[in-house]
Amino acid sequence: MTIGFFDSGIGGVTVLAESLRRLPAEDYLYMADTLHVPYGTKSKEDVQIYVLEAVDRMIRQGIDALVVACNTATSITINELRERYSLPIIGMEPAVKPAVEMNRATGKKVLVFATPLTLQQPRYYALVSRVDEEGIVESLPLPELVHYCEALQFDRKIMGDYFRSKLASYDLNNYGIVVLGCTHYIYYEEILRELLPPHIQIVDGNVGTVRRLMAQLTRYGITADKGSGRVRFMCTGDEPEYLAKMQTALTLLQEAAVTPVSSE
Repeated sequence: MTIGFFDSGIGGVTVLAESLRRLPAEDYLYMADTLHVPYGTKSKEDVQIYVLEAVDRMIRQGIDALVVACNTATSITINELRERYSLPIIGMEPAVKPAVEMNRATGKKVLVFATPLTLQQPRYYALVSRVDEEGIVESLPLPELVHYCEALQFDRKIMGDYFRSKLASYDLNNYGIVVLGCTHYIYYEEILRELLPPHIQIVDGNVGTVRRLMAQLTRYGITADKGSGRVRFMCTGDEPEYLAKMQTALTLLQEAAVTPVSSE
């Protein structure tokens, strides 16, 4: 069995790493849409076209299940993908629901970091409206962060200055949880832990996404543990250097054994 993972760039590698940890005996195909990364600052119509074209290419490679490891792509195309294909398709959304549940007793707010396009979508507004009865969720667009990540910009001073500038107008004593609503953002978790007050928890949706993948494989009766743990990388631009970058990102995640506070 081959499980497909799709993202605009290297962000979804964080989800792939979690899947490899929980499903080590499957085979994987990871596709990055390097011709069009980042999605978060583009139009909804363009992103729809990009995602459908890339997933069509993945389907031709013979995947048995698909994880759309991108919050922006999920918010825009997940329904159309499920209508078009009969295989299990798992999307991602910012971990707002578990964050609200975890944070309710504290009386503090939840701050969601996400791309501008994710925050503009009706799917996101519906999610917040459904779970945020007490009005504790606030959203912060970080349009530059995917660019930084794709450039492998992880310098602690540069990125620390960036986050401090974005958070300058926020009284962080009022917040209990920060939600990383884009898979690219997870690479900056350790920098954020150094920057944010110690009482603030950081959550993402990776563990919950992989749990849903496992449940869907069972629901569809797809036999697991028939692969070898092989990972094959592809990108729409067919750049050898980007293929190497994705492999490096996966290796670093596995070596670091990063286990952020993830939620479903």
